[in-house]
Amino acid sequence: MDIENSKAQLKKGILEFCILSIISRGEAYTSDILEEMKAAKLLVVEGTMYPLLSRLKNEGLLSYNWVESKSGPPRKYYQLTDEGKKFMEELHLTWVDLVESVERLTIKTKDLENK
Repeated sequence: MDIENSKAQLKKGILEFCILSIISRGEAYTSDILEEMKAAKLLVVEGTMYPLLSRLKNEGLLSYNWVESKSGPPRKYYQLTDEGKKFMEELHLTWVDLVESVERLTIKTKDLENK
């Protein structure tokens, strides 16, 4: 079994939630999102980020504003739409339930191993 593939699949499953969480705190530029993900040790490449942001925008969860930049071309800053805020709230509730369930199961496993 390929452990690296399993790790990658786990990360992919929460990527959308993490990105929406970052944007939920306020407008975010793509490189800022990437930096936060990197700081949290969730490395994501631009080739993954841009298509995901486009998909979330096309699904009506995100919108964006163009902001002039002093050091280059205008930048696209993303924010959650009202629909995106509702979606994010549902994901958050699901995440809390999931973490609680997984912790219950894994703590029981650790308890058995320690006996």
